[in-house]
Amino acid sequence: MFAKLSGKLIHKSTDYLVIDIGGVGYQVQAPLSTYYELGEEGSDVSLRIHTIVREDSITLYGFLTEDEKIIFTHVIQVSGIGPKTGIGLLSGLSAGEFVDAVIREDAGRISGVPGIGKKTAERIILELKDKVKKLSLSPNSSGPVPEVSPLQEDVLSALNNLGYQKNKADKAVTEIIREYCPERFDDLLRKALKKLSG
Repeated sequence: MFAKLSGKLIHKSTDYLVIDIGGVGYQVQAPLSTYYELGEEGSDVSLRIHTIVREDSITLYGFLTEDEKIIFTHVIQVSGIGPKTGIGLLSGLSAGEFVDAVIREDAGRISGVPGIGKKTAERIILELKDKVKKLSLSPNSSGPVPEVSPLQEDVLSALNNLGYQKNKADKAVTEIIREYCPERFDDLLRKALKKLSG
């Protein structure tokens, strides 16, 4: 079984990735959370891999963080949930957001992800609530999600309007608030733009 792949990213699309390792190209399915964090084609990449073997296929699912892989593994063990839905779930929610939603029993948040209905969301919460409480997620992705201040909301909205990807903008703004504690909109926005462009 493959557990990790490190090589050169030779194809990058939202449908699948191809990683070249010693002249062999490995096709990998990945959630959007991983896709957006990867470099461009030709860059080096290292992904945690979950392998699913069936009679007629071997499919590799890749994740940039161990947290994502753990969540995916738990989700596809829920009755009626397949890998495609698991990937879709992590494309719509970060690992920390998912854990927070499950712990809070927020079925609405989970069912907000395309392809997941309310009953499915409730089943995910029922079967995973105890499991996710035991997870030891990394600091930047663990739930519950902290409260967002009005200033933070305004800056995130501005960054979103400028075309920055939500997960990257959230991470940048959170780090700046932790380091500098800016109190003015223009100060926080300027620092966030500098971090995101650097």
